[in-house]
Amino acid sequence: MMVSADDVKAGQAVYTKRTLRIYDWLVLGFSNRFIWQCPTRELLRHYNECITGNHLDVGVGTGYFLDRCKFPKDVPRVALMDLNQDCLNAAAARISRYQPESYQTNILDPIKLQIEPFDSIALNYVLHCLPGTMVTKAEVFQHLRQLLASKGVLFGATILHDGVSRGPVARWLMNYYNAKQIFTNIDDDLNSLQEALQRQFKHISLKTVGCVAIFSGHD
Repeated sequence: MMVSADDVKAGQAVYTKRTLRIYDWLVLGFSNRFIWQCPTRELLRHYNECITGNHLDVGVGTGYFLDRCKFPKDVPRVALMDLNQDCLNAAAARISRYQPESYQTNILDPIKLQIEPFDSIALNYVLHCLPGTMVTKAEVFQHLRQLLASKGVLFGATILHDGVSRGPVARWLMNYYNAKQIFTNIDDDLNSLQEALQRQFKHISLKTVGCVAIFSGHD
């Protein structure tokens, strides 16, 4: 499946300065709990289990999780990576106390940045916004591995279309988001995500909470 530049832009175009102001309330407060049936505290718990003091966050949103998680050191190295400059700006401002590095790039392309590797990389609520099937999306695991230290962990979460529990409201909203290209996850299912992770990592963890798959991978 060919992915165009317009397809890539579509999944992140909704995240403007205006929508980011209501993102925490709408997505993390309401949708996660009542529609996707995965309370945000589950995702924050996953952050606290996996995050290190040398961390890269990919698809940063508002910086909510980096603001609230518990880093294992007082002065962590934190980096932000996103195609959307508004998201990078919002997250960087929110966690300015950490003086984060910031990289604007498309993770569906090979990452050519010359930067020191990270001990943890988060890919939280990114995959369901990327165009293509899980097979093409899985290239991001390979691309991000280049930035992962030898004993590092990649972790995150994504909203799946199949292989998870979806209520009628979740089905309707997911169809609506796919029609608007906010989501592209009609072909995303639990088995294909598991296979993608297993192709890249020796050890994986994968569980579902409502519509959401919470995962991690390391060697």
